[in-house]
Amino acid sequence: MAGATSTKSSVLKTGSNEMELVDFRIFKQVGERVYEGIYGVNVAKVREIIKIPKLTELPGAPEYIEGIFDLRGVVIPVVNLAKWMRIIIPEKDRQKSRVVIAEFSKVLVGFIVSEAKRIRRINWEDIEPATFSGGTDEAGLDHSKVTGVTKIENDSVLLILDFESIVKDIGLYNPTVEVTTEIEHFTGSAMVIDDSATARKIVKTTLEKMGLRVYEAVDGSDALEKLNGLYQTFGENITNELRVIVSDVEMPRMDGFHFAAHVKDDPRLKEIPVIFNSSISDAFSGTRGAEAGGEGYLVKFDANLFVPEISRVIKSHIKPTTNKQG
Repeated sequence: MAGATSTKSSVLKTGSNEMELVDFRIFKQVGERVYEGIYGVNVAKVREIIKIPKLTELPGAPEYIEGIFDLRGVVIPVVNLAKWMRIIIPEKDRQKSRVVIAEFSKVLVGFIVSEAKRIRRINWEDIEPATFSGGTDEAGLDHSKVTGVTKIENDSVLLILDFESIVKDIGLYNPTVEVTTEIEHFTGSAMVIDDSATARKIVKTTLEKMGLRVYEAVDGSDALEKLNGLYQTFGENITNELRVIVSDVEMPRMDGFHFAAHVKDDPRLKEIPVIFNSSISDAFSGTRGAEAGGEGYLVKFDANLFVPEISRVIKSHIKPTTNKQG
């Protein structure tokens, strides 16, 4: 991946439950020993990978923000991940350093990494949720910034990073979560699917303000199990009871697109509208969402866009209550 590298690879089939990751490394020098951290970020969040450009220093910025640069008319801040982790990269590895330009929720940020290795295609079923108890890894990474783990060759483990959370924590990105628009109220319930407890809480709070009772799930597989349980409770009335499903896209075990494809293939559930709510803001993901059967695609976390869209979708799918017995 030398020089400027496009990360837009082959199109993944909607509902295939696969993702593509940019595999990158961060090295840590401790005495005579060098530790290699193996990390990944979803290709859909990566604009490109470039050599470190000439940067303009930002006076007063934390030391891990190396500066800013102009990328085709867009000013981008650059975060040195090694400095953020408070580690030292071996001198011999610095010449391989690259900048990963990532975009999430329409915000662009550059991340300096020790080396960009390759693009990997991985099935979500092979990605386990991060279950660390806390602390940091050998390369100094805060475990709370890891959203999933997966094994690669030689029994090595790749950690999937939550870049969005990192940038939010260091103050470069502040999502809008307060609702200032007028809220319509509905009866019934909604389901929120997201592996991030923080994201679920934001969406749940907003939906509850709209009068909806909220069921939660941590990934697509968990959601399908809970939908089966709800069908046992409500029978055919489930389409009157469950007004909308709001699903993240990136989730271990089963991603949002694969989940939606399952729902739309199930005659018991196919009438329930699905809205994707993701930090992935490229146009292709919106297209994939529609192909999977989704009724809408929103970019996290602007509540003032979220509320009108949820209201529109719910109203467009409301049918006269039939009170069917199931």
